[in-house]
Order: sequence, then C-alpha cells, then structure tokens
Amino acid sequence: YVSATSITALKQHSQFGFPKMAEKETMYSLGDWRRIPIYTFFKDARLVFKADSLGREILSIALPAAMALTADPIASLVDTAFIGQIGPVELAAVGVSIALFNQVSRIAIFPLVSVTTSFVAEEDTLSGASPQIEEGKCLEAGGPVDTETKELLPQRGIIPFYHSFVIGLVSGKFSWLLLKSNDLLLCRNVHNSDSVGESLNIVKEDHKRRHIPSASSALFIGGVLGLIQAIFLISAAKPLLNFMGVTSDSPMLHPAQQYLRLRSLGAPAVLLSLAMQGVFRGFKDTKTPLYATVAGDATNIALDPLFMFVFRLGVSGAAIAHVISQYLISAILLWRLLQQVDLIPPGIKHLQLDRFLKNGFLLLMRVVAVTFCVTLAASLAARQGSTSMAAFQVCLQVWLAVSLLADGLAVAGQAILAGAFANKDFNRASATASRVVQMGLVLGLALAFILGTGLHFGAKIFTKDADVLHLIQIGIPPLNSLAFVFDGVNFGASDFAYSAFSMVLVAILSIICLLILSSAGGFIGIWVALTIYMGLRAFAGFLRIGTGSGPWEFLRSS
Repeated sequence: YVSATSITALKQHSQFGFPKMAEKETMYSLGDWRRIPIYTFFKDARLVFKADSLGREILSIALPAAMALTADPIASLVDTAFIGQIGPVELAAVGVSIALFNQVSRIAIFPLVSVTTSFVAEEDTLSGASPQIEEGKCLEAGGPVDTETKELLPQRGIIPFYHSFVIGLVSGKFSWLLLKSNDLLLCRNVHNSDSVGESLNIVKEDHKRRHIPSASSALFIGGVLGLIQAIFLISAAKPLLNFMGVTSDSPMLHPAQQYLRLRSLGAPAVLLSLAMQGVFRGFKDTKTPLYATVAGDATNIALDPLFMFVFRLGVSGAAIAHVISQYLISAILLWRLLQQVDLIPPGIKHLQLDRFLKNGFLLLMRVVAVTFCVTLAASLAARQGSTSMAAFQVCLQVWLAVSLLADGLAVAGQAILAGAFANKDFNRASATASRVVQMGLVLGLALAFILGTGLHFGAKIFTKDADVLHLIQIGIPPLNSLAFVFDGVNFGASDFAYSAFSMVLVAILSIICLLILSSAGGFIGIWVALTIYMGLRAFAGFLRIGTGSGPWEFLRSS
C-alpha cells in the first residue's frame, strides 16, 4: 500500500520506474487537434469558474494583489483632496511633482518587481523543504527494527530514494519509512494499525530562515536605485520642473520644488518596499504586502490634515506624511521578511547582480516602449483641444484603474508559472496558463461591459460639458485584460527577452497607427489606435504560446 503523497513524489522521478505510457496513450487518444499548442487556450475551459485547487490558488494570490494595487491610487485621491483645500496653485504644483516623481520611479519599479517575483518564485520552489516525520525512535540513533523491515531497507547507494514516503505492509505490521537522498532517516513500526494516526505525527521541518539569493539581490539593487533616484531628484528638481513646463517665474515653482525634494527623501523606501513586494509575490504571499500597504496608506491619510493644517506645513506637510507612510510600509515588510529569509548573503559573489541587470535592462526597454505610446496618445489628444484632452484623461484614468484587477490576475499567473517552470512541472504550467488566460478573457469582457455602461450613464460625474460627455461615451477603454494577463504569463516563464522585443515592435506599429488615425479620426481615432495597441500586445502573448515557441516548446512534444 502506497500513500497518495508517495505516488506524487515518486512519479516525479523516472528512476522509480513508474510507467507513464498510460498517460500518453490517454492524451493522444483525445485527438491530434488537441496536441497542437494553440489548444492550450481552450483546454479545460469548462473549469474556468470551478473553485478547484488551482482556481483557489489563483484567486488567493490575485485578489489581495489587486486590492494592494488599488489601495495606493485611492490614498492618492484623498491626498489630492487635502492639497486642493490649500489652493489651486499648490494643487497644480503638487500634481506636476507627483507626475515627475512617478515617471522617474516607474523606470526602475516595473523591471525590479517583475524580475524579483519570477526569480524568487523559482528559487523558493527549488529550495522547498520536505516534510519530516516527528519520531521518537530513529534508526540512526539505534532504534529497534523488525527483521522483516530490515530486509526491505536498501543499503546506501543501492536504490536512490528522494524525499519520498513509503509504507510497507510486512507480516501484518505497518512500517513507515522516510527516505531522503539515499539515507534512511526515520522508521517506526506500528503493531496496531488502528493506532497509526495516533502514533505517527507528520510535521514540517523547523521553520528556519531560508537563504534566497534573489531576495538579497533585489533589496540591494532596490536600495541603491532608491538612493540614486533621491539624489537625482533633489539635486535636479528645478531643471526637471522647468522641463515639465513650470517656468522660473511661475507661482507653482516654489511649492512644486519644495514638495518634490521632500518626497524624494522617500525614494529609497519606495524602491525597497516594492522590491520586498516582489519577494513576497514570489512566495505567493500577496496578503502581507496588502496589509503593509493599507497600514501605510491609512497613516498617510491620518497625517495629512495634521501636518498640513494643524502644524501649518502646507504642501511640505503632505510630502512629509507620504514619506513617513512609505518608510512604515518598508519597515513592516522588512520585519516580516526577516522572519522568513536570511537576507545577508555569504558574500557579494552570491548576489545575482548580472542576472538581475540583464533581465532588468530588457524590461526597461519594455517600459520605455509602453510609456512612449501612452504619452504620445495623451500629447495627440491635447492637440485636439481642451475638450478632447479632458475626455481622454477621464477615460485613461478609469481604464487604468479598472485594469488593476487584471494586474492582480497577472501577478498570480506569474508566481505560479515561475514555480512550475522551475520544477519542470509542465502539466501544471500548461494548466495555469490556460486558466489565467481564460479568466482574463472573462474578466475583460465583464470590464468592457461595466465600463461601457458606467461611462454611458455616469459620465456627468466628471463633467457637465456636452461635448466632453459625448466623447467620454465614445471613448470606452478597450478590452485589455488579456494583454495584462499575457504579460504575467511571459514573466512567469522568465521570457523577458521576448516580452521586451515584442513590445518594442508593438510600440512601433502602434505609434504609426496613432499618427495616422489621430489625424484622420481625431479623438476617436486615438482610442481606435490604443485599442489596436492593446490588441497587438495580447496577440504577441497569444502567438508565443500558440506556436509553442521559446519556453513553451514543450507544448509541441506533449
């Protein structure tokens, strides 16, 4: 008699001789058309709403991740409302400073978080500890073993057992054996089968802190980038604001410069906290970052009126409150991370800086391509006039805000896929890719309907201008959930090179569409071009899996 755990563990190692022909015969009997890679998108489509183990795991990662991503924009809205009470000049000045700070931060944040999530998930999977059996009698300590049991025990080096549980029925006695790396660690004979559950207690290994090189590397790089960003923004605040259109004689210059320099002091905390969020995502733990983010944002909201109005610090008070909240988030995440991971590497050579920098540079190319497309679209909308620009900003912000739900799904897909690929569990990788893509499609259709209906009936919330109302109703954000989900799938497969170069190609084609359609169709043409842009992003992900290329080559040989 062999336990279910034994079967799962033993099947992963061909040396045990478990036949796999039955599985292949079953697979091939389903029809040749199901063996092509594109079938992955339709595989088990009926299970998209099923709350099985995979579905629950995806949702347990996606929902907290989406909530954490949503918390910061909500806090920013409250922050903006407080600043608006000071005056329109201060509000405009802070708006420019925040846009500049976020634009500089984005260059480092996205590559750092994405690379960290995948690398940590891979290392965490490969270094996963096996459970042990808590036992009073140990063979290595000289515990008694029945003769029948001795005959079953292999000598060192004869049969390679790895992290497996074996249950043997010998002369009416159950013998539980734990064998690991060719060494027999534990054995216990239970003479009464009824007392098996009482006498044997399976527990996990001691929760010792693990050494995850990618976690140490991410924090090191995040800290260095944060310091560089802080020094750069503080020293070059005035010329950067001039570049953003705030001239030397503008009344916005002084409050904008004051806010930007103070907020830049929190840049190291921002980069460190996001690096640690990437580590926790790699552990498939998105609840800890959620709790830390909510605590930090709540602190920011509570301190805003205190510093701004009670202490009369104005925009400086808003910046100080934000910086304190960011360091609080970093402190919470670091405290939790130190309980799980030994962050001090044995030496500098153990830091995977080359690997991080190589893939980070690839994703930096991708960030530049994405940013350029959206910035160009906003610039073209501004040339259409204030009415078009107002409608564009409303549609874009609503579109991006709701897309955070798809981002949560992408995070879940990335974390699970990275572990599956690291473990070479291609069946799990295929099933996960199928499920998240199908869930992304359903989510995208639902969001398209909700946004279309909501903007059609609720546009008056944003403006009473008839022309703007008309444009908002037409400029419904495109269905983009699939594009975000495919990003997570590519990152989970560590397919960073394809993700970067395909995005550059998509950006080139999209820029051409933007220039042509904006001149021909105005505001509507801009949104048609953005729809093409998101469609091309989704198609690039579809093409990679559908052709079974790159890390998905195993789909062609399944």
